[in-house]
This record gives sequence, structure tokens and C-alpha cells, in this order.
Amino acid sequence: GRTNNVVLRHLPPGLFLTLFTEALHPQAPNSTRRHDYCVLGAGPAGLQMGHFLAKSHRDYVILERNSGPGSFFNFYPRHRKLISINKIYTGRQNREFSLRHDWNSLLSDRPDLLFKRISRDFYPDADAYPRYLAMYVKELDLKVRYGVDIGSVRASDPGGSSGRSYVLTDQYGSQYSCGVLLVSTGLWVPQQVPFVGSDLVEGYESISVDPEEYRNQAVLILGKGNSAFETAQSIMGRASRVHLYSPNPVRLAWQTHYVGDLRAVNNEVLDTYQLKSLDGLVEGRLEDIAIVRREGGRRKAKRGQLYLTLTELLNEGARNGSSNVSAQSLPGFHSDNFSLRQPYNRVIRCLGFHFNFSIFDSSACPPRGGGARGRLPGLTAWYEGRGTPNLFVLGAAAHSRDYRRSAGGFIHGFRYTVRAVHKVLEQRYHSSAWPATRLPTSQLLSWILKRVNEASGPYQMFSVLGDIILLHGSHCDYLEEFPIQALPQLVALSGHKVPKRGLLILVMQYGLNLNNTLGPGRAESEWTRAWKSNFLHPVLYYYDALPTDWDMHNRPTGWPLPRPKAVHHMVEDFLTEWDQPISHSQPLRRFLEHCFHTDLRAFFAESCFRFSLTSRNPPLFCRQGYLKRQGIVGNGKLRQHARDAGLMPGHQDSDDLIEDTTVPEYFMGARLLVGSLFFKFSNN
Repeated sequence: GRTNNVVLRHLPPGLFLTLFTEALHPQAPNSTRRHDYCVLGAGPAGLQMGHFLAKSHRDYVILERNSGPGSFFNFYPRHRKLISINKIYTGRQNREFSLRHDWNSLLSDRPDLLFKRISRDFYPDADAYPRYLAMYVKELDLKVRYGVDIGSVRASDPGGSSGRSYVLTDQYGSQYSCGVLLVSTGLWVPQQVPFVGSDLVEGYESISVDPEEYRNQAVLILGKGNSAFETAQSIMGRASRVHLYSPNPVRLAWQTHYVGDLRAVNNEVLDTYQLKSLDGLVEGRLEDIAIVRREGGRRKAKRGQLYLTLTELLNEGARNGSSNVSAQSLPGFHSDNFSLRQPYNRVIRCLGFHFNFSIFDSSACPPRGGGARGRLPGLTAWYEGRGTPNLFVLGAAAHSRDYRRSAGGFIHGFRYTVRAVHKVLEQRYHSSAWPATRLPTSQLLSWILKRVNEASGPYQMFSVLGDIILLHGSHCDYLEEFPIQALPQLVALSGHKVPKRGLLILVMQYGLNLNNTLGPGRAESEWTRAWKSNFLHPVLYYYDALPTDWDMHNRPTGWPLPRPKAVHHMVEDFLTEWDQPISHSQPLRRFLEHCFHTDLRAFFAESCFRFSLTSRNPPLFCRQGYLKRQGIVGNGKLRQHARDAGLMPGHQDSDDLIEDTTVPEYFMGARLLVGSLFFKFSNN
């Protein structure tokens, strides 16, 4: 990760010497190193991509300005407690399931390379994370060059026929040239809002973290995010009063399902506010305020006291930079009940961070994204910069794709989007198609149930990453964790064609009702009303053709995907275990039968034997299992022995699924039972 000058000033003594000693002439000045891939930043996203590039034996280098990985966490959060969950005990031995509740570990093939080796605290100390990343680098032998401070990024031959590449220049004038640039610098530049008196405000990045320095002081904090509440919570036992001011009311993560909103671990100030113990929250536009000192008056203001006022009340001189104003310029003069009429000893800015656009010249700079007030770069649905081909953004900075909608700005989310980007790279630059599992159609039900009950990627990146199921008839190709907003580009990005029978999309998503998260009736338990589920639950979308860009752009409000031919919600489950026969398995099977127009029930061998004697088209389960003699042998070794002996001749599945002529009659009864389980939509 990249840090600002304030972070560097707070590094331990001697670290600068170590940093620059390691970086001293890493290569000859003005020389150029060439790599296929350059990863900018050795934070968690950069190291995660480094692992995937190393695993696929690609030519890459990770460039980091500091002397170790994850330098952001050496300084932030300022009060040193991470709010990422480290739940070690889940009652399960399944590693994939456990990652649903481990928000700090990166992905690897090493089952022991987990954050719990460093810390077992539920909310760990921030100092533990750089140690974990250093362990990750060492044990995976990643190619990281420390002490390389990239100050300039430009595109090389942006209009050439050979394709755009990028040139990165470090503090010594040495250059790194790469065909693909992967930017994982994170968010580290403090976000600021210009207003009169902003020079009188302290920044989150520079404040003292010693609560004693706030003894009996009145403190105004600008912002209502986790950094603001973290700061308020650390000083509320010493400060005389703490007020938080921002444009929007506080948003609670447990209510919005967005982990970037206020977490319960930081919200003690809400208690003291609602129980009227001198602390409070106020709303107002930051652009309209001014922080000033009062001059004169009947009671002489104490030295250093600051007032919040409105710009419209200031005279011309005060608007042009004078910090001293008269009583007539304060809101309390015009309204004696103004909320923030009392003076403050300190005003602290806690407005978060934004992406560092300054190192990119015009040929290589991604545009500012439309959301998050322009703090993040604008990206395509596959995380490539808009207008900057071959430049991809990873990690927290890629959160522009799902800002306030999912977890892509946080480690437990972007470790999966980084993996998705790597699969895109493999297909585009190395013609290696998106990995797919080929399944007999009769096994699809059990595979889907396994995924919804174990898979961590769709669970963490809900409404963003989904499983794609290509329906070929008697078999399916199952693609895991595809960025569903890029669905119209599925063929180009994955290397898989969409069959004529269409496709299914499996995603996890929350309901749209955020108004009742703790009240009675907040959860839906009846499977016939599964579409009313409020909490996280699996949803399957069926399309007979690949949606277009127009379809994606015009999808219903709040939907992650366009309106399908049919959709199926699996009812939310208190235990997040979708494995019950009546509420989960049977409704899902009926939906799949509707999509395939065939009977997907499982049968005992005796029933399959009878079907084979009485029916010209036995059920699919029997055709793909019993009648292929798969019930004769009990394990893979014996099955291979049977094949080698000629007892089980190979069988080539046909792409044409034989439709059961009894299916329409079967579905008449099924529909009566399913009720509102699935909906068929017209093309309108």
C-alpha cells in the first residue's frame, strides 16, 4: 500500500534509513526493467494478485514504496483496532465455509496460511496485519521490490497497433515497463472539503491518539464514518463534549448490510447522545460552514476557542480568509437555540480517504468514478480503467464498482474480485478460458446446494460475483464467481460460448426492505414467500439468451441483473444453511425442472430398473446413473478398474437433452405445490 507524507513522518526511528538503504540503486539510474505484469503496491490486494500471477507462472513484479508490505496498517486505523471480523471457531472443519467468517486472510493453496496464526482476537490489533502480510510474502516467495517509490505513470504508444503498455518511473529515475499494469495502491490520501477556516482543522491523519490530551475539551468532529466514531469513542471519557457533524445522518452497518457504514464496535457515542450525556450528532453541508475565532464581545473568548458558523453570515473579509469574526457572524446571534452555538477547543476532520490520481499523467489516468463523490477511479465491470486499456485497479480503490452495495472495498471482498480479475487476464492475454466444472445435469441440484452452503466468494461479494451455469442439455458447465455486471461480455471475458438452451446465474443477495432489521416480522420463514426474504439468501436467474448491455442498463431498480425468463429465491435461513428437503431442496429442484423441462428427481436402483422396463425415456437420473452402470462400483478406484476391464464402456453425453413427454403433466401438479416459488416473465 501507499502512504502519505504524514504517515511517513510517523514511521519508527531508523525506518527511513532501512527503507532507503534497501532501495539504494535497486537498478542503474535511468535504466528500464521490463515485465509482463507490474503490480503497484504491496498491500493485501497487490499481494493477492501476486500469488495468482506466481501460481500461473507469469512474469511479474510487485513494487512497494515502503520497506515492508501493508504499510497502511502501520499507521491506520489511528486507534489501532481493526473492525474486520476474525472468527476462528465456526463449528465447521470446511475451510471454504470458514472464510465466510474470516475477513482478514488472503487466498492461497496453503490451508495453514491464515491470519489466525498471527492473531486470535475477534477484532485484532492493526499491528498484526503487516506481520501477517510479511508471512504471506515469505511463505509464498512473492516477487516484491521494496523502497521503489513510483512518482510517474504514463502510457507508452497509446495509439500504436502493438497495444498500449505502461512505463513507471521511480524516485531514482529508473523505469519499469509492463504490458499490463495492476494498480493496488489503496486509498490513502485524506479526503478534504474546502471551506472557510479549514486551516484551523486538525486531520485524522495527524491528531494525537492520547486521550489525556483532550481532557475537559469540547471537540467537534467532521464526519460520521468509522474513523469519526473511532476517534470520538477514544476521547469521550476525557472530553467535556463530543459533537459529530456531516451532511448525512449516521448509517448503521447492521441496518444497511454495508460493512463500510458505522460498525457496532465503534458506536458507543450513540448511547451517550440518545441518553443525553453531552455528546451529539448534527447534520449539515460541509461546504456551507466556516470555522472561525470570535473577536471582542461582552465576554472575552478564551484563547484558541473555535466556533462553527455559516458562510452566508460572514462578511467579505472573513470569507476571504480572516479567521476572526464578530458576534454578528455567529449563528447563535441570529438564533439563540442554534445547536452548535458553544465554542470548541478542537475541530477534527475524519472524512476518509481517496485514490491518488496525481501519479498518473493524462495518457494513463483513469477517470473519476461517478459514485463516492469522485473519490474512486471509474472502472469497467471487469475492473479495467475506463479509457485506460490494460490498466486494472484492484483492492479498495476498485470499490467504485460496488460502492455501498457490497464488500468490494474490504479485504474479505476484494480477495475474490482480485481472483476474478486474474481469470480475466488469463483468458485475454494467455487464451486460458475461465475454469469450468462439467457436470451431468442430474448432479446440478446437489452442486448448487454445496455452493450455497459453503462457497465464500458469492457470500462475501453478494450481488457482485455470481456462479454462471451454461446449460448444454444433458450436461452443464459451471463457472464460479464471475462479475455479473460484466455478463454481456461473458463470451469474451470467459472464453465460453452461451449454449442455445441458455444459462442460469446464482447470486447471493439481500432483500430491498431495509426499514425492518430488528423488528417483529423481519425474517421470512415460509418457502412459498421466499421472494420476500430480507436477509442474505441465494437467488437463481434463468435466461434463454445472454443479456445485452441495454438489458443491464435498464434492469429494475435495486436488481443486480436484468429481468429474467424465470427467477427463484431460496428462502432466507436463520442458520444460513440451505439444506432442508422441503424448504430448500425440493423447491430448487422444481425450479430447475422448469428450466430444463425434464424430471430431475433421484431414484433408487429398483425404481430405475422398473423405469427401464416400462418407459422408453427413463428419468434423467436413471439415464445418467443407473443405466450407465454407475451404481455397480462404489469408489473411483473400482470404477476405473471396471472401465479398464471393459465392464463400463465410455459414454459420450449428447448435447441434446431428451425431453420427457410426461413433463407437462408433471408440472401441472408441481406448479400447484410451488405456488409463488418462481415467476415467468414475458419478453416485455
